[in-house]
Amino acid sequence: MKILANDGISQNGITTLEKAGFNVLTTTVAQEQLSNYINKNKIDALLVRSATKVRKELIDACPTLKLIGRGGVGMDNIDVDYAKSKNIHVINTPAASSESVAELVFAHLYGGARFLYDANRNMPLEGDSNFKGLKKSYSKGTELRGKTLGIFGFGNIGQATAKLAIGAGMKVIYCDPDVAQTDIELTFYNGQNITFTLKNTDKDDVLKNADYISLHIPGQENYVLGKAEFSKMKQGVGIINAARGGVLDEVALIDALENGTVAFAGLDVYESEPKPEIKILMHSSISLSPHIGAATLEAQERIGQELADQIISLLN
Repeated sequence: MKILANDGISQNGITTLEKAGFNVLTTTVAQEQLSNYINKNKIDALLVRSATKVRKELIDACPTLKLIGRGGVGMDNIDVDYAKSKNIHVINTPAASSESVAELVFAHLYGGARFLYDANRNMPLEGDSNFKGLKKSYSKGTELRGKTLGIFGFGNIGQATAKLAIGAGMKVIYCDPDVAQTDIELTFYNGQNITFTLKNTDKDDVLKNADYISLHIPGQENYVLGKAEFSKMKQGVGIINAARGGVLDEVALIDALENGTVAFAGLDVYESEPKPEIKILMHSSISLSPHIGAATLEAQERIGQELADQIISLLN
């Protein structure tokens, strides 16, 4: 059987699949040429990340497909229900990249609380001529310890983020109507474990009480954080979005940054991705990364292995 990993797959995933008798192709095929390539090469399984879209039209055009795999959590780039209605297996790796995304959230949080996003822009320009001035500008940072992190969406990534927050000495509150209560277990290097029980909190309560807010929800038809939500937040809140572009109203975010409601934002995803708006890219109070939440070597190895194991189980 032939597998096309159109957005790539780790070497350990390729090795596992090849040992099981699969032929793995890692050619990156343009979206508009994908159906022709799949049909010409009689591809049985298509693996994607976030770049490739697998819509109804592609599914209908490719009768050889038996499986569609998403290396990651969200599957909003795949018409999942339609594929399943055609008896095509649809798989993903919901837990493989959770820790990587959570660590990026905290990279943005720590950098935001201490103005590193802006210091790293200005130190190369003024570090030798305005050192004391820059020191004064960046000397009003805050600590995360003792603050409250509000999390919207409490699946695997939201819970992984909560673990880091608790480990950093923060209070965690979350809003997710699908998770009424859950136990968060922190496991330490020496084998010790501590369990914390957290309960779902009303959306308005999270907005009013959080010092920092992190989004961990799939793509939505409407904004989860828009003008109305920003008006309910604490003055000087920090906002992190490493979930999906479009769950956060970027126009409202800019307004909230300008009026001081939001002290800083950290964005890994964007409404107009892959061409973020220039006002977002140039804003001095936004920490930026190019959709790399799951892009660690460890996460990609876990994703590749998990995809391979599922494919072998379903297609062999």
